[in-house]
Amino acid sequence: MFFETTLTQERIDASNGAGLFANRLLNDWFDEAVARDPGRTAFVDAHGRLTYAELHALVERTARAFLALGIRNGDVVTVQLPNWHEFGVLALALEKIGAVINPVAPIFRERELRAILSLARPRVVVAPASFRGWDYPPMYAGILPDVRSVEHLIVCGEGDVGSGIPWQPFLDGGSRIDAALLAFMRPSPDQVVQLIFTSGTTGEPKGVMHTPNTQSSGVRHLLPALDLGGREVCHMASTLGHQTGFLYGFHLPIHLGATLVYQEVWEPERFLDLVESEGITYTMGATPFLADTVRTVKASQRDVSTLRTFICGGAPIPQPLAEEAGRVLPCRVAPVWGMTEVGIVTTVFRSDPEAKISTSDGRALPGMEVAVRDGDGRRSPIGEEGELFTRGIAAFAGYVQGRRFTQGYYEADDWFSTGDRARMDADGFIRISGRSKDLVIRGGENVPVKEIEDVLIRHPKVRNVAVVAAPHPRLGEIGCACIVPEGAEAPTLAELAEFLERERVTRQFWPEKLVVLPEFPMTPSGKVQKFRLRELAAND
Repeated sequence: MFFETTLTQERIDASNGAGLFANRLLNDWFDEAVARDPGRTAFVDAHGRLTYAELHALVERTARAFLALGIRNGDVVTVQLPNWHEFGVLALALEKIGAVINPVAPIFRERELRAILSLARPRVVVAPASFRGWDYPPMYAGILPDVRSVEHLIVCGEGDVGSGIPWQPFLDGGSRIDAALLAFMRPSPDQVVQLIFTSGTTGEPKGVMHTPNTQSSGVRHLLPALDLGGREVCHMASTLGHQTGFLYGFHLPIHLGATLVYQEVWEPERFLDLVESEGITYTMGATPFLADTVRTVKASQRDVSTLRTFICGGAPIPQPLAEEAGRVLPCRVAPVWGMTEVGIVTTVFRSDPEAKISTSDGRALPGMEVAVRDGDGRRSPIGEEGELFTRGIAAFAGYVQGRRFTQGYYEADDWFSTGDRARMDADGFIRISGRSKDLVIRGGENVPVKEIEDVLIRHPKVRNVAVVAAPHPRLGEIGCACIVPEGAEAPTLAELAEFLERERVTRQFWPEKLVVLPEFPMTPSGKVQKFRLRELAAND
């Protein structure tokens, strides 16, 4: 597949000249880890554990199996798996042969997948037989006839594989491929190896493209800031199908040669079990994960003494929670701000004053910059809210929709418009204060507002609809459907849920609150005043 990127040679040369690009593949760090300590545990998941030597053998076998299927440099492979070791195996194997991984969250269903697959145009899809009561092969049987690019469905785990290829026979297929061929498949560190989608507000997901250099830049410069090293035992419960899990629950541990402990579904009690049994030192999760951990530790008095670092992102940490975490947990809480497009951009460094943990979302990492601007494009005065921009070495290689589409999100001098609003203090620390883009962030999960509105407007009892964020004590935000009914009878929340179920919309995206209005507050130009609706949703 041809990728039209915005990664110019000028940017590559400038990053190399400043010594900011590593010019290495993740497989290079992986090979070093294997040589350094082949017997060290690499992955622990619900099904067992693998040493670095075992993982290396499995990665090579998987890479050969893809070559046997005809997958080559630039081909896209969609991977929709839970947090199983196979996800990491696939990511390393695909990078090794120059193919492009398209990670997809397990929660996505037909509606979201059709949009993603039509843009990604994968040749292969890898999915579980079943996960959390959902059978994936029947779902893909209904989707793939309409996605002409897909030639094979590979199915992992126990259960009916339908017309797909079971995992083991897929691996066996690579036995006829000479392992020496792998050396000739090595990609450039500046070519696209990841295509990952972020929920947009236009009704169409945006396909974010990354290279080995941009990916490693989003990880490598975080390590000294938080004093992370090869001694870590890393934990990840956020899905690997999102950039948080992919970069900081897979890329980071492999980069360090550390041990990675996967959790399929977030459960705080299970997390504490793993801390005690595996000696976890590092984790990353959304703000609700931190709140759950604090509450569970207080209630159970569990031994979490090995935990050193808890990276928390997705939404600002409320100051009372940050302060309580500092009292209850033995670890350093590290608030971060970032995006799929740029990885983690800001954090509170381990050397920074602890007060910044509860009052900010950090300062920029080396190689990255942030700026807060007013409505005229000028830098906002210290402490005043404005739109947040960023630029630097971890910036993505563009959206798969093309160069012109991508450039619509940039301003002069390569400043990327994040859509978030923030304040900056005199020390350069930012605090996210809201967003200009139309989005709900539910427990760290972006909800595609426009897409949900486009579905709900077709309900026979709905004349007009706007979905806005409503505050939630644990999840941070939930979706609130503001409805102007068609006729005298308004739909109930249950009726809207039944409608979304029939439309096969991912359950986590459904509104969980309903506000019925006779009409919407409007601007003089005829636009819905969503800030007014957010106020109603918060107070209703």
